[in-house]
Amino acid sequence: LPPAEAEALVRALQGIELRDTGGQGWLRQHEYVEKLNMHGILSASAGQEQLLTELLVTYAKIPVLIGELISVEIWKHKVFPVLCRLEDFKPRSTFPIYVVLHHEASIINLLETVFFHKEICESAEDSILDLIDYCHRKLTLLAARSTSGPAVTSGELHAQDLARPSSMQKQAETMEFEISLKALSVLRFITDQVESLPLSALTRMLNTHNLPCLLVELVEHCPWSCWEAGKLKKFENGAWHVVPPEDQVKMTKLDGQVWLALLNLLLSPECQRKYHFDGFNKSQLLKLRVFLTDVLIDQLPNLLEMQRFLSYLAVTEPAPPKKDLILEQVPVIWDHILKKNSGKWEAIAKHQVKHAFSHTKEELKLQAHRWAQTYSLDMMEALAPDKPRCRVCGVEAAKRCSRCRNEWYCTRACQVQHWQKHKPACNLMA
Repeated sequence: LPPAEAEALVRALQGIELRDTGGQGWLRQHEYVEKLNMHGILSASAGQEQLLTELLVTYAKIPVLIGELISVEIWKHKVFPVLCRLEDFKPRSTFPIYVVLHHEASIINLLETVFFHKEICESAEDSILDLIDYCHRKLTLLAARSTSGPAVTSGELHAQDLARPSSMQKQAETMEFEISLKALSVLRFITDQVESLPLSALTRMLNTHNLPCLLVELVEHCPWSCWEAGKLKKFENGAWHVVPPEDQVKMTKLDGQVWLALLNLLLSPECQRKYHFDGFNKSQLLKLRVFLTDVLIDQLPNLLEMQRFLSYLAVTEPAPPKKDLILEQVPVIWDHILKKNSGKWEAIAKHQVKHAFSHTKEELKLQAHRWAQTYSLDMMEALAPDKPRCRVCGVEAAKRCSRCRNEWYCTRACQVQHWQKHKPACNLMA
């Protein structure tokens, strides 16, 4: 984006009432967030994200984005179930849940890109408590997730699959999984700033939510890793990959995020003064010792300090934290939205059926056209971590269907071979 357009988009971000979720103003804001999200990723990859960071800080938009995240979460849990029960709501569409999930994914992705910077974390001010609560809920979902098999990733579902209810449900679950992984990264960036966080934020992470023990659960169960048909699969860059035997002990980015967050929360002097090292917490933390192998420490040398700390913890009884009389802040965004809308969930759902989710065919076409402009193929390809692969044989591909521009092939022969399977989706996309 040109600097002037980026500034205009940032200035246009504003808090939107829960009842207006899915409406025209809300959809317009989704487009703004998505453009800023893609701009942020491309700028970060070029080491030029300073402009976006400065704009978000200058115009105090981080609390607005966090408010949108909380609003989306409350909508999913309070309004959407009521919406589905209404007789005059025709779920032609999973449209409501998907567009809301995409909005949530865009916001958390944007926050992941910019929260690396200390000034962004500080500009969140009191809303950092709501973001900590949000990340805790997402990490709890991750810890509870079954690791019996990998979820299908968004990129692995093709247009012809999306007509099947089971695939739609699977895609929604997958999006929730990917959003939770982004929340893990955001939380790690927050823990990088423990020295400059408000006291209430530190207390909330350590004692209200007991994040060290939750992170131990993630190390133990590693939801981004699973065995399938005798092969180890790990989730990286938005997809599950089979890990060759020689790479199975290699630390992934997600493993690194968990260990770095633990290092920040356990080795900081301020955190050690505040954390309750009682019998349960101590026993949970000592589970980490079995994972701290020489191979792991070679990949992240800072873990040697963690190993020493755990050895010390095993033979000592840390002093209990000081019980000072303090005033603790509480998250305001979640409580404010709940109080404002409590008892109105059915009225909100009926309003949204009438004004947000009863699109005519022409309105849906118009919205699809606007999104097609936002999600331009050239832009999406620039964001993709991997080069496209042939839909038939899986080798690197340089050609794609000229009609729908959605499927890639290495040769004309592969395209012809796949045409009968691709034809229904091609007609739909075109």
